[in-house]
Parts: sequence; C-alpha cells; structure tokens
Amino acid sequence: MRGLHASVWAPDTDPGRPVTLTVDDNPDSGAATPGRKGSLQRVLDVIPPEAYERPTSKGLAFFFRDVLLYAAAVAWLIIVDNPLLVIAGWIFASLTIAALFVVGHDAAHGALFTSRRMNRTIGRLAMLPSWHVYEGWVLGHNRIHHTYTARQGFDFVWHPVTPAEYAAMPWHLRLRHRIEWSWVGAGVYYAREVWWNKMVVGKPPARFARTIRRDRWMVAGVVAAVSAALFALGLSSGGTVWAGLWMIVKVWVIPFLGFSFVIGSLVHIHHIGPDLRWWPRREWTRFAGQVEATTALYASPVIEFFFHWIMVHIPHHVDVRIPMYHLPMAATAIVDNIEEAKAGKLRFRDFVANTRACKLYDFDAGCWYTYSEAAALSPEMLRLPEASLVVAPAAER
Repeated sequence: MRGLHASVWAPDTDPGRPVTLTVDDNPDSGAATPGRKGSLQRVLDVIPPEAYERPTSKGLAFFFRDVLLYAAAVAWLIIVDNPLLVIAGWIFASLTIAALFVVGHDAAHGALFTSRRMNRTIGRLAMLPSWHVYEGWVLGHNRIHHTYTARQGFDFVWHPVTPAEYAAMPWHLRLRHRIEWSWVGAGVYYAREVWWNKMVVGKPPARFARTIRRDRWMVAGVVAAVSAALFALGLSSGGTVWAGLWMIVKVWVIPFLGFSFVIGSLVHIHHIGPDLRWWPRREWTRFAGQVEATTALYASPVIEFFFHWIMVHIPHHVDVRIPMYHLPMAATAIVDNIEEAKAGKLRFRDFVANTRACKLYDFDAGCWYTYSEAAALSPEMLRLPEASLVVAPAAER
C-alpha cells in the first residue's frame, strides 16, 4: 500500500533474523525490475583483504584516546565560567562524544575487535556519553537501517515524505517537518526520531525487549548518577540550587544536545542529497541501497580526528565488518572499480545546500522537491491514493 511507512521499530519481517539478501534469492528485492542490480558481490570482490584487519590494540587505542579527550572536556566545563570558554568547551565536548560514539558504533557492528564480548563492552561504554541504549541501537541501526537502507517504508532514518503526504499533514506536523529538515534542525530530528522514539520509548519486538529494557535501565542509571554528582558539585561550589542545576546543564545536557546536532547532520549527509536516491519497495536492491544511496566523503585531518572516517560511508554499508580506520582504503578500491560509487569532499556548505534542495521526495520519479516546487505540482500529484490510509509518516510514529 503506497504511502504507508514502517511501524515504530520494524518492517513486516523479523529484524533480528540475519539477512543476506541478493537479487536472486529474495523475490521482494527488485529482481522483477529489468536492468536493476541487486548483488553486492562484485563490490565485495574489489575490497582488499587487509581492509578487514582489526588488531585489538588499535581499537583500544582509539577508545582510550577518546575517553581521555572526553574527560578533558568534562573537566574543562566543570572548571571554567567565562561564557566564551564555556561555548568552546561545549563544541569540544560535542565532538569528543561524537568520536566515542563512532567507536561504539563500530563495536556494535563487531568491526572493532575479534572478541564479541569486547565489542559489546566497549560499545556500551562508548555510547554512554551520548545517552544511547546499546541494544536499542543494534536493533534500529544494524538490523533495520543497514538491512533496508533507503528502502521506502522500511528504513526509518531520514525517511523522506512525499509531496502528497506533506500536503495531507496537519499544520503542526508540517511546521515540525520544516524545522527538522532544515540544517539547524538536524539535531532536533535525531534527538526526537532516533534517540527518543527508538532508544527511550519505542516498543521493540518481544524477542529483543528484555535486553533493550536492561540497557535502558543501565543508561538511565548512569544519566541519573552523573546528574546527581554534578548537582552536588554545583551546589557545593555555587551554594544555590540554581548553581547545581546549571552544572548539570552545562556539563551534561548541552554537550548531549550538541552531539545530537553533529550526529544528525552526519547521518543526513550520508543518505540525503540531490544525487542520492531512495527506492520504492519493489525497485529496491541491496546494491541500490548500499552503494547508490550513500557516498564516500573525505574530510580534513582535523575532522577525521573526531569522526574517524565514518563519512567515507559506502564501504561501511557494503560490509560493516570493515573497521573505521580502513574505510578510506576500501573506498579507494570501490570508487576505482565501481562506476556507480560516488565520492567527494565533505563541506559544510554542501550539507546546507542539500537541506535546502531536499525537502520532499517522489519515490516513483526518484527526485527531490523543495517546498515551493512541491506546492506548484498538480492537484492530482498532491492527492494521496484512495487506497492509502492517511497516517503519520514513519518519523511521527
């Protein structure tokens, strides 16, 4: 039924089942569409074997380096009161949280260490400063986003809204869409749709409920304990309740909000752009989702210091087992041999331009519209099919 999006957590298949779909063995993968490419095998074949090497010492070095950086950011924010220095501390703390999060993200994929236990342990610890529920992230990110990347009604991360769906929204949801799909609203979108709806309150399938509930309580306990410690510290140094609350906000809350903006922006850049397609369910293939629906973007050494090459995103989607520090090596091999692979430089102005050009999406035509372009469409194109139920989009539920 066109126009309907995925439920709170998953499409109509079990997201926990290991998925190894190809165009030949999945009748719903796009095999019926002439000329569409489905298998990733020719992409996997060009990746050098050394791209999969992952020594334990290297993964631990990145983790402890980022822990020390984050500890320095926390200490800085506790000590300083000058407004300009506090703002600088917020920026640095947000970036160090992002750095730790990328480490946790790699560990959650099993890409950082050969030991499953070490991956789980480091993954949980690295995600604590970003208040992320590890098992909730594994379900939403690994089992859904990576399995169904850029597939209509399945991939919930930055899932586009069609002009007809937007026209059918009440005014407050249209306003929210305009805020969240602007460059300044990327953090609002991420914090609401990915963190709150999936990490905190989303109802997971029964088979994952116990482990996700356990991790939610663990994260809640850490957030509460750190908040209590910071309140006590602020109260003892400032002498007032407001001083205690400000310490929590300054050291704990604003860096989390800053991280939400950083990660929301990065994920937008990964999968939203004038030359990046999303696919109707029947036309989607693994090749389309993992190669044609993302990019390999190279950044300056300063940016890579914090983002750990995660913007070189195509090889990560082609094979999540490649550790972050080998993504450039794998990307070079892919871009040199696979003509559909897109590569370029990471530039903030391109992100801003993308948010202005990509507001609403026509899945059948494979093109993006601005709000003004969509408003100029014919009434027929702005009308939901009668067979469709007018429901809130995936981002709303």
